[in-house]
Amino acid sequence: MEKSDEEKIVIVGGGICGLATALALHRKGVESIVLEKSEKLRATGACIIMQPNGWRALNQLGIASKLRQTALPIQSGHYITVKDGKHTDLPVGNGGECRCLRRSDLMKTLAKELPPNTVRFGCKVVSIKVDANTSAYSILHLHDGTMLMPRVIIGCDGVNSVVASIVGLNSSRHFSTCAIRGVTHYQTLHPFGTAFYLFDKDGVRLGLLPINHNDVYWFLTRKLTSTADSMVSKDQRLIKDSTVEAIKGFPNHITEMINNSDVDFLHLTDQIRYRAPWDLLRTKFCKGTVTLAGDALHAMAPFLAQGGSASLEDAVVLARCLSQNMGIALDPTGMKAARAALDQYAKERKMRVFWLSLETFVVGTMHDTSALLVRGLCIITLIILFRDKIANTSYDCGRL
Repeated sequence: MEKSDEEKIVIVGGGICGLATALALHRKGVESIVLEKSEKLRATGACIIMQPNGWRALNQLGIASKLRQTALPIQSGHYITVKDGKHTDLPVGNGGECRCLRRSDLMKTLAKELPPNTVRFGCKVVSIKVDANTSAYSILHLHDGTMLMPRVIIGCDGVNSVVASIVGLNSSRHFSTCAIRGVTHYQTLHPFGTAFYLFDKDGVRLGLLPINHNDVYWFLTRKLTSTADSMVSKDQRLIKDSTVEAIKGFPNHITEMINNSDVDFLHLTDQIRYRAPWDLLRTKFCKGTVTLAGDALHAMAPFLAQGGSASLEDAVVLARCLSQNMGIALDPTGMKAARAALDQYAKERKMRVFWLSLETFVVGTMHDTSALLVRGLCIITLIILFRDKIANTSYDCGRL
């Protein structure tokens, strides 16, 4: 790779957020490149639940209509306690659009809309030098010795972000809960229609959502068993066996669904990681002209299914801020414009991602018996003091 020129924005990480940020910038006529350490597009996990706020962001990116053709709308939700068979209706998307997308469909659609050579594969960032007090450009060092000097660096490199440590965010934490995800294909129509189902028994929760008329995405959460789960996560057949063991006593058609799941799409996360919401409050979102987006900024456990939608919001807001500020006059280096843009981005996103992260944290601690005191304090805080601020799917990231 050649040394980048000083006009370029470099995005570290070619996952959903990195690709969406590059596309949002492209829609605004702003050039960027994406550095992805793997050798090809890599979608970790089988599917992603896209909430109404995520669809608003996809509309702004210009790809919502294409993705709607790949997934059914989820029109109802049902909570079932296995022991007594009691059914309770669950709200889905607060009446807005909710669908379950294959991650590969989303990433391929994002990538296809980008200009050629926007994504550079096999590019691992090993260090970043930032001078936050001068107009000097940041310096990116890659594993092959390449040195880049972009005007702006955007860290979209996930929960184990290299860029986050530069900005000053504390390391992510983890719940004592693990998650298993999979997809089951039905030769004939599956029996779930367009409904989301959540089954609950003795601390084991299994949820499922139709992708289309023949494919169903399912996920299971249960207490982490430490070393055993770490070993199981490396063998997909063991993942299936452990899932079947965990759902003993569940309805037969659910057990059958797990037994018939595609082994290639099974994934066990033995440590559900998250950014502590208080870290987001006390940390700046940027250092110099380096900032963060997506899981690198606000890694969330999957309990609200908002991580992907929030990342798309980041992409739209960040691209809008950069495009609005890049034309500042009397700024030959562009550093003043870049700092103004990132400050505006941080101002718009800080409380939004804080509330999302706090709500996710509270829901997560309700399943985590090692955090009873924290759970109680957070629930009291949310319900009594801040009930009008709790994150919801009606949020609109605004126009690109």
